[in-house]
Order: sequence, then C-alpha cells, then structure tokens
Amino acid sequence: MPSLQLPLLPDLARPGLTRRVTGHDQTGAETEISVVEERPLTIYLNRQEIVTAMTINDYPEYLAVGFLRNQGMLRADDILTGVDYDDEVETVVVRTKRQTSYEEKLQKKTRTSGCAVGTVFGDMMEGLDGLTLPQTQVRTSWLYALAHRINTTPSLYLEAGAIHGTVLCHQDNPLIYMEDVGRHNAVDKIAGAMFRHDIPASDKILYTTGRLTSEMVIKAALMGIPVLASRSGFTAWGVEIARQVGLTVIGRMRGNRFVCLSGESRLIRDADPATIAGDTRKSRRKGAQGAA
Repeated sequence: MPSLQLPLLPDLARPGLTRRVTGHDQTGAETEISVVEERPLTIYLNRQEIVTAMTINDYPEYLAVGFLRNQGMLRADDILTGVDYDDEVETVVVRTKRQTSYEEKLQKKTRTSGCAVGTVFGDMMEGLDGLTLPQTQVRTSWLYALAHRINTTPSLYLEAGAIHGTVLCHQDNPLIYMEDVGRHNAVDKIAGAMFRHDIPASDKILYTTGRLTSEMVIKAALMGIPVLASRSGFTAWGVEIARQVGLTVIGRMRGNRFVCLSGESRLIRDADPATIAGDTRKSRRKGAQGAA
C-alpha cells in the first residue's frame, strides 16, 4: 500500500456525491439545492457475502476493510491479499491469506441506532472484556481548536446536510475526515484507513458529529482510541460502556462548552472557556467558505 497523505479531508469535487434537485420553498418559489446521493455497497470477505450497506460510496475500500475489522472478522495480524472494488456491481471483495468462515456469526444480527440502519454481527460486547485503553492525556485547548477547525472545514455537511462526519485527530490536528449517511460508516472508513496504513491509535482522538451511542463507544474502544468527542449528546448505555472500558467521552461540544461523562482523569484543563468564541451554524459556513 502507498503511504497515506495526511490530512485526508472531504473531497467536494469527487463526482457522484451530491446532485442538484429542484423544489419549492415555503413561499412556493422554485429553489434548487444539493442533496446527498446514497448507493448500496455489498461487502464480501473472501467468497462470503457479509452485508450490503447504504453509503455515499467514497472510499469504499476503506469502508469494507474497516467494517470487517470493527466486526471482528479481520484480525489485527491478518494479511490482506486484495481489496477489489467493482463500481458496476457495487461490491468490494476483501481477500485474506487466512481462510475465513463466519456463518454462525452472521446468524446473530443486531440492528443498531446508527443512521441509515447500522448492523452489528455477533455479540456487541465481544472483545471488550479485559480491554485496557491507553492513559493518554488530552488538553482542553486541543478540543477547542479541533472543534473550530472541523466545524469550519469545507464538507458535504455544510454543502448538503443529511450526513455525519467523523474525524481522526492527533492533539489539535485533524488527520482523516470521513463523512457518510451513517456515522457508523464514517467510523468504519477511518478504521479501514488505520488498518491499511498501520496508523497507531493510542494517542488519537476520535471526533464525531453524531450521538455518542453504545455502537460508537464500542467501535472507538475496539479500535484502541482512548478519547471520543462529539458536538452531539449521549445515550445512557453508551456512557455505561465507556465507564466500563475506561474510554473518555466528551459530548455537547458547542463553542466554549462541553460535558465529560467518562474518563475525566485524562483531561488537562489548560484553556480558559471565557476566551473561546461561540459556535453557530452561520459561523461554520462562513469559516468553511474562507477555508475553501
């Protein structure tokens, strides 16, 4: 695999991600807006069909590898012999040196709360027993800087809405920014990039625009990432699992405010919230236009 050029940010010029659709506004006047495209993507592991996901279909190879890794179907020491995407039949085939068969695992399916209907195969808590996450420290100045940079980065969300973003970060630097109709897809794309390019997780922060649900907490923990942050809120089970595995979860990150419900010991409060500017959708759009 060639080395990954970082940062990897949303590519708004990529064809097929959005289309222009004409409608009428509240006054009856004709208007035209961008809407996000959805396409099915079927993922195979060797000769076995695993799942069909609805996705915006950018980085399908990363999505397939990351999904399989987060489902426990790819092991950390697995050697990939091929990752082949066929646009015409909308499939990705991931091939491994190891022979695989997951018939029994596929029979146990859990529909999660993820947008665009997330799916988890097998026991959702599998792999969490005995898991120990790194005790990396996190400066609140990094969190404030990340929130501002991510919220003002040109993205499909700012152009068309109806989409979630997830960002892999190191300190106050966004490294990989993925978007999709489901936040679970965006996380899986990041997991796939990390697996394929051997990117370490122990000193990373995972930022998401979506809710901090049990699924998101489990994915972050199994990826070995010690800090999960969001501008959205929490679910009770997500917080419970985060406390069980020692994951730092920070939510409701808006302007100079946030709430930490697990892993407070990692935080170093080195920034005065009174010096941090507020955050509005208008300011995010203005910042993104300036960055474009």
